[in-house]
Order: sequence, then C-alpha cells, then structure tokens
Amino acid sequence: MFVLIVGSGRVGSAVAKSMLSDGHEVSVLDENPEAIALLNRGQDESWEDLGGSFTVGTALEIDALLEAGIDRADAFLASTDGDNTNIVIAQIAKKRFEVELVVVRVLDPGRAKWYAQQGLQTVCPTQTAIELLEAAVRGHKSSRGGAG
Repeated sequence: MFVLIVGSGRVGSAVAKSMLSDGHEVSVLDENPEAIALLNRGQDESWEDLGGSFTVGTALEIDALLEAGIDRADAFLASTDGDNTNIVIAQIAKKRFEVELVVVRVLDPGRAKWYAQQGLQTVCPTQTAIELLEAAVRGHKSSRGGAG
C-alpha cells in the first residue's frame, strides 16, 4: 500500500516510520525541510535509505501533493498542526484524487464530529484525552471517604 502523510511532526513521523516498518511504501510531505529530522531520529539509516520518500512543499498546493505522490496514494493522512489545513487537504485527497482511505487529524472536538458526519474519517486527540482523563477521575476511589 502507498501511504502519503502530510505533516512530519511527532504524530506524522511516528506513523510514517511505523507504516514503513510494516512494509508499506511511504511518502511524507512537509513544508519545513528540517522536518525530515524526526523521520531520521532513532534510525540506523536515513529515512530515504530505508525506502521512505520526503517532499518539501505546501500541502495546499496541488503541485506539492502531486510531487509527493497523491495521484497514486492508497491512503492519505492529514497530520499537520492546523485543523483548517488538514480538513482542506483531506477533502482534496478524497474528492479530487479519490484516495481510498483518507484520515484527518482534527484537534477541535466539535469540528471533528461535524467532519466525521460529512464522511471524513477523523481522529481527534483532544477528544480522546478528554475521555481518558474523565474516565481516570471517575474510576478513582477516594480514600478520603467522599463520593467516588
């Protein structure tokens, strides 16, 4: 499977390395040329020597997406640090390039829910954190004798 990941921060680079180690062909697009450092971190070989691809460019530009391989992507992950960018490029991947699997990271829980209702597969780390934190507090049995 050919996977295109936009955004090479902590999340995008971790997913990229995992997908590459699983045997997938992985291309990463980031506007920061220094972002490849996260792909190289902890590796015995460079990202590109391991078989990964890295493209410097702005994901909102079709030429950059094409250079990174969107026209042949089986899966597309929008993982920049901006909800607006992620939502726009996810829609481009899904509607213009008909990528089979499009997953978009959205930090705002309200937006994530709405975009999921529109057919985008969304991941909202903020909502996940809220649910885990609430569950931790609700699951705590107080030794002070209060409700719990």
